[in-house]
Amino acid sequence: MSEFTNKIDFAVVFSVKNANPNGDPLNGNRPRETYDGFGEVSDVCLKRKIRNRMMDLGYPVFVQSDDRNVDGIRSLSDRAGAAPELKEAGKDKEKYAAAACQKWMDVRTFGQVFAFKSKDKGAEGDGVSVGVRGPVSIQTAVSVAPIDISSMQITKSVNSETSEKKSPDTMGMKHRVDFGMYVTYGSINHQLAEKTGFSDEDAEVIREILVTLFENDASSARPDGSMEVCKVIWWKHNCFLGQYSSAKVHRCLQVRRKPGVEIAKSREDFEITVAELPDLKVEIYDGI
Repeated sequence: MSEFTNKIDFAVVFSVKNANPNGDPLNGNRPRETYDGFGEVSDVCLKRKIRNRMMDLGYPVFVQSDDRNVDGIRSLSDRAGAAPELKEAGKDKEKYAAAACQKWMDVRTFGQVFAFKSKDKGAEGDGVSVGVRGPVSIQTAVSVAPIDISSMQITKSVNSETSEKKSPDTMGMKHRVDFGMYVTYGSINHQLAEKTGFSDEDAEVIREILVTLFENDASSARPDGSMEVCKVIWWKHNCFLGQYSSAKVHRCLQVRRKPGVEIAKSREDFEITVAELPDLKVEIYDGI
């Protein structure tokens, strides 16, 4: 596997139609939004989707959700303790971090903090706390325009317990974004990639994942077809540190409503443009 060569910046433009892209548990699971009414999808939510796609592609992942658990281990502490490579590293923090990065793709991508109390002598580096900083960072996705949220009352008719009498129906609420165009930005840092062993091949996997981000992600809140990757913009610098700052590169992307469109109802109501910077290679991919 080759080393990671030059810095990469990226952006993902995706649409949401009649779906709840990221519910807020502190607000009745309504779609997240700013005080100004712009929709949000947290970076944690996006990383979860990326991890799930890693698993779909057959890569080992350390932070697994309960519904996508593949090894039968229910806690991060137990998963770390069950890894012979980490036990072998013992108290050597550098070897411990290197073994974790080599074993799990999400660790060498996003980083991870290993700070578990050891149940058995020698497990998890004998209780040693190890922090790994990952090279791939991703921002919270924000909608291009304020979103409209629709809510409906639903009836859940389910007998949750065995009884001669049918349990009464339960009332609830369901929320959705009518339509929104969201943008998230990210980058891949060369210095941190060197430390975790993140490679050019890993970067290509991340690009492929971003293009197919919402595959196998359907749920009652996000039915198939309700969330769609429109464009992935991939900037490849010509040096380790990058010839431009990430902020300047990200500003090259502009997503605007087309002239005359007051209320956007589909992706066709937006125009996506990418300005060029001298000597900066840019590739634009359509979502599948």
